[in-house]
Amino acid sequence: MRATRLFFALCAVAVSVPSASAGTGRQASEDAVKAAFLPKFVRYIELPASVRPEAGQPFYLCVIGRDPFGQGLDRAAANEIVDGRPIAVRRFANADAAAVTGCHAAYVAGTNAQQTTQILATLRRQPTLTITDSRWGQPRGMIHFAVEGARVRFHIDDAAAAGDGIGISSRLLALAVDVKQRPQ
Repeated sequence: MRATRLFFALCAVAVSVPSASAGTGRQASEDAVKAAFLPKFVRYIELPASVRPEAGQPFYLCVIGRDPFGQGLDRAAANEIVDGRPIAVRRFANADAAAVTGCHAAYVAGTNAQQTTQILATLRRQPTLTITDSRWGQPRGMIHFAVEGARVRFHIDDAAAAGDGIGISSRLLALAVDVKQRPQ
């Protein structure tokens, strides 16, 4: 309950990225905010029973491609327990279809739009919540980070999530800048 209140408190203020004269300081702050969001997203999704982790197994949050978060994501995930299961972070340099399996949620950041699109296509073969970042181009996952007015915000494609059998909590949908609605 305390983690939920913290998450909504962060979102309610639409998390500002402190402006810094040096771009790297601002980027580090933006990455830290996104790293804090990523494990929280897992808390607000419902995966199909066929891919939900077994008792005692973790939820896997994968980073595929660029990893701007480093240990910050590991620290944020270490504090999260979802349905009695920890969140474990896995990293993949690319989306080799044979290697990238078992991801319940995946942050996708290819080196260009084409690579990001290819990674997203690979992940569509399995029910995985996909998360992308406007900083790395236009291809969008089910959740798409964007910095708007020095604030880290996100857009949600609930229709794409529904197509993969993933439910997204109305509480998370309410915090998005916009939502592409699932079909009725």
